[in-house]
Amino acid sequence: DLTRTEVIKLRAITRIHLSLVGVKLGGLDLSKLDLSEANLSGADLTGADLTGADLRVTKFIGANLSRANLSYANLEKADLTGAKLTGAKLTRVNLSGADLTKANLIGADLTSANLIGADLTSANLIGADLTSANLTGAKLRFANLINVKGYQK
Repeated sequence: DLTRTEVIKLRAITRIHLSLVGVKLGGLDLSKLDLSEANLSGADLTGADLTGADLRVTKFIGANLSRANLSYANLEKADLTGAKLTGAKLTRVNLSGADLTKANLIGADLTSANLIGADLTSANLIGADLTSANLTGAKLRFANLINVKGYQK
């Protein structure tokens, strides 16, 4: 388990390509941090606060982001393949060009999210809120859209 201070120090040392694969960061305040291009695949970020964080091109493959707050975060071109985002708060998040293939977004709040060009192939969005989300060019093939709020075909 790492602290916010330790994550900041590691980021300062490595500058790019920070690897936190499989690390437990659940419940941590990581708001407004620059973790762009980091590898957080398999990491446990359950309930973490990533509000306003720079997460561009970051890898979250198979990561657990359940109940995490990613509001206002920049996840442009991030890889969230198979990530668990159950009940996550993603209001006004930038997910343009992001890969959310097979991601679990059950009950996630994506109000006013930017999903332009995002790949949501086979994603599970049961009960998610897409009110005012921009899905222009998003791939939704085989996505589970049962009881999705605010989604118009």
